[in-house]
Amino acid sequence: MVEEHWRAAGSRIEHMTPDEHDRVFAAVSHLPHLLAFALVAQIAGDADAERKFALAGAGFRDFTRIAASSPSMWRDVCLANRDAIGAELNAYRALLDELQRALDAADGAAMHRVFARAAAARRAHSNRLDAE
Repeated sequence: MVEEHWRAAGSRIEHMTPDEHDRVFAAVSHLPHLLAFALVAQIAGDADAERKFALAGAGFRDFTRIAASSPSMWRDVCLANRDAIGAELNAYRALLDELQRALDAADGAAMHRVFARAAAARRAHSNRLDAE
């Protein structure tokens, strides 16, 4: 009966275990919020923060929009799901380290492989992602 009411309201029903929920949303919701908060906080601490914010373009705006969300709520979400978010953050950090090594070595091919994989995945899922 509850599902029928949600469907009637236009919702799409998904069934998953609590662990699956935590892993999925750590990757596609919680980590992006943590990263947006971190990027804005890092830039805000720079001596030339005002200049950087003034010159930021659409990509920065789109990526960091969620950093204006409630710090208290997201602190609580992150703490409540810290194991799954920690695993996602470690995987992300490993990829950032890979990109750092590519930058340090001027390895454009390695960077291109990561960028191309990401671009292909985003394009493959664009209908779903852009519809939300």
